[in-house]
Amino acid sequence: MPVSHLALALAVVAVWGTNFVVIKWGLAELPPFLLATLRFAMSSLPLLLFIRRPATAWWRLAAFGVLLGAGQFGLLFLAMKGDISPGLASLVVQAQVFFTIAIHGHRMKPAQVGALALAVGGMAWIGWQAWRGGAGISPTGLFLVLSAALCWAVANVVARGAGKVDALGFMVWSSLFAVPPLVVLSVAFDGGAEVVAQALAAAGPVAWAVVFWQAVGNTLFGYGAWNWLLARHPPATVTPAALLVPVFGMGASALAFGESLPPWKLGAAGLVMAGLALNLWAASR
Repeated sequence: MPVSHLALALAVVAVWGTNFVVIKWGLAELPPFLLATLRFAMSSLPLLLFIRRPATAWWRLAAFGVLLGAGQFGLLFLAMKGDISPGLASLVVQAQVFFTIAIHGHRMKPAQVGALALAVGGMAWIGWQAWRGGAGISPTGLFLVLSAALCWAVANVVARGAGKVDALGFMVWSSLFAVPPLVVLSVAFDGGAEVVAQALAAAGPVAWAVVFWQAVGNTLFGYGAWNWLLARHPPATVTPAALLVPVFGMGASALAFGESLPPWKLGAAGLVMAGLALNLWAASR
């Protein structure tokens, strides 16, 4: 991967890592599915008149939008409402690296099998703490975030199949398809239409700033750049760059919310990140 492409990947994961703190700020004022709805509505509706639809099938745009919107972020926001801390969420969602490689059908090298074993060990440790009532996570939160990671992995494969299309256009037009299912989920699970309307009316400047950053920084820049990289490099080369997301996520959460970093959490993070690092090394070889 050229240095410029590596720098772009690092910028993306820095945005994604610190974004877990931003999400928590937004969830303090908005229900989870409503926050996700507003994020993807702002990522698409204002820009459809100015950005041409990319040269790819409608089904691919729809599949990516639903997987990313209702799948990854709907489930992630729901978990972060009260079932998992921002730092742990930034770590667990990196299971998408191995999900992506497995779904794409790449034959794993022996070192990558070892990397997977390390990461699974770290996730199992987190699961044990969740079962014991460990601080910052519940079994429900772990399940939801792992499901979000699986949706992200499938979305990665869908995006890669589109080839070298306009990355920004792909994000804008696919985001449109995330909105309808998220509206339905918001009405169904956020407390009903009346509660959703009240939350919108009560949202302050911080909530709308969070929505704006979710749309522009995280979705249009983050996923647009990520898909651009996936179209030019094998998934096993690009996806391990997410190794740094938990570093930014756990660090930002500790600074912003005072999230504790007990030995078990650091140990589990070390196993997962060692697995991601070993996988990156194996892919580069």
